[in-house]
Amino acid sequence: MLGVEKGLDSFVSHKPALPNLDEIKQDGPDSFLQEQRKRRLLAAHLISNYNAGRSMTLYCTACALMPPRAIDRAINKMEKLLTNGQVDRSNQKEVAKAMRKLIQGLASELSIDLALRRR
Repeated sequence: MLGVEKGLDSFVSHKPALPNLDEIKQDGPDSFLQEQRKRRLLAAHLISNYNAGRSMTLYCTACALMPPRAIDRAINKMEKLLTNGQVDRSNQKEVAKAMRKLIQGLASELSIDLALRRR
């Protein structure tokens, strides 16, 4: 039993389930699937470029719960920090920490809780 019926999350957040159904009813499945593809690509980009081994859950949760444009903003900000030398590109842990901070800051601005609901 995953605890979905109790409002608990497994590895993936179930928070967007009902809003996703509403979106499908309103805009149709094609629009929804296009957005989900974008979310998957953003998660893959975050994991392959800004992960030091402990950020996957946060990145996947962020891509599931935050608007894709917010994740794009975080990536653009990080690329500027890397280009300007404000974050050392050769230090993967520093890069991951900076990206986690950017994502958590944007989530906070948007009043989005990225924590998975556990027992």
